[in-house]
Amino acid sequence: MATSTKKPVASQPKPKSKAVPVKPKSPAKKKPTATKAALISSKLSYKGNVFSVYTDKIIEPGSDTPYTRDVIRHNGSIVVLAVDESVNPKDPDLILIRQYRHAAGQFLLELPAGRIEPNEAPLAAAKREMIEETGFRAKRWTHLTKYYASPGFLGESMQIYLARDIKQGAANPEEDEHIEIVRTPLSKALALIAADKIHDGKTLIGVLFYAAAHREGRL
Repeated sequence: MATSTKKPVASQPKPKSKAVPVKPKSPAKKKPTATKAALISSKLSYKGNVFSVYTDKIIEPGSDTPYTRDVIRHNGSIVVLAVDESVNPKDPDLILIRQYRHAAGQFLLELPAGRIEPNEAPLAAAKREMIEETGFRAKRWTHLTKYYASPGFLGESMQIYLARDIKQGAANPEEDEHIEIVRTPLSKALALIAADKIHDGKTLIGVLFYAAAHREGRL
């Protein structure tokens, strides 16, 4: 029986599909991030001579959930780092004070400091507090830094000022202040810090900040 042979049919090329241009997606617009908490309510829980305590209900940035925070409101404080460079500029004396701190239950070696009164400029407060607590006056003043001691619940900011070209005068401490002035070379103050013998936060920050700037010649 004869068999028929069929010639293979050549496959036809498939027509190329036309590329459809795709418009690039515009980036999604980000919602602006809030920089402060939204205050829902605020209640004065305690008012004292130095500070007040508020119970605030807030929504913090990045959250949709309201939280309650107890906050100590304070007008702010200044810290004075007075240095005497007249005898040994490479290792100047720092004017520290020693006083009893009831909250800590012990005597502490500290930099002079005090509260900024309402409507008082920070530098004016620094000059006033240095005279009141130590009797020293200064011709040159430099703002070193500003920090918050415990921002989890305390709204008090502390500003540290460097006082130079100092001159001794009469002190005028408040009635409840019993202060001993302790002139301390910078090297000794750093040694006390290294030996864990200075426990006051503002003094640790101020002395270490000044020591670094002094060593690098930035002051």
